[in-house]
Amino acid sequence: MLVNSVPHTEQHRTNRIGWLRASVLGANDGILSTASLIVGVAAAHAPRGSVLVAGVAGLVAGAMSMAAGEYVSVSSQADTERADLVRERKELDEDNAGEHKELALIYVERGLDPRLAKQVAEQLMAHDALAAHARDELGISVNSRPHPVQAALASAATFSVGAAMPLLIVLVAPSPRLVPIVFGATIVFLAGLGTLAALTGGAPMVRAAVRVTFWGALAMGLTAAVGALFGTIV
Repeated sequence: MLVNSVPHTEQHRTNRIGWLRASVLGANDGILSTASLIVGVAAAHAPRGSVLVAGVAGLVAGAMSMAAGEYVSVSSQADTERADLVRERKELDEDNAGEHKELALIYVERGLDPRLAKQVAEQLMAHDALAAHARDELGISVNSRPHPVQAALASAATFSVGAAMPLLIVLVAPSPRLVPIVFGATIVFLAGLGTLAALTGGAPMVRAAVRVTFWGALAMGLTAAVGALFGTIV
């Protein structure tokens, strides 16, 4: 009997998790770390040129650090998944019947009748045994497979874009009011980033904006306090 194929038209966002996480992390860190550095140096009564040098140095160092960190982290995840798949392929070769029972038990624990669970396991393993075990036993799916280069490039690029925003404010803001203007503009940038990330991922926008602006304000406030204290002592 032929089964009519119905195209899957629902739009899900889980396939965006990898690059969205790296992009949001990179942009948020770029905005916040550079703005905090600028505010801290400016609060120590440093001239505009020194503030700009510190900001640019923070941008370059931060972008490279983000890229290297993401690449190493995601590569480690990919190595672990590959090792698990090699182990699972070996188990399938050595004990195929046992792997059938293991997969069927997983489906029983999820609510299927034991007889139906056995049939599902047999059909899925006949189609692609390794893929079935990777997905349902190991939790590895095609949509969530790690991509180290993609994550590294996304983090570095978004960090650089984020870091450039407070640097542009330094170029146009009057020196006497540099700290409050950078502080206020950064809060706006962070709120916009939180809202955009929530919109892209389908999450509540207000909660995301409040969360990112709260921690951003706290970080910049502490950095400004340290810079002012250091400037007073020196």
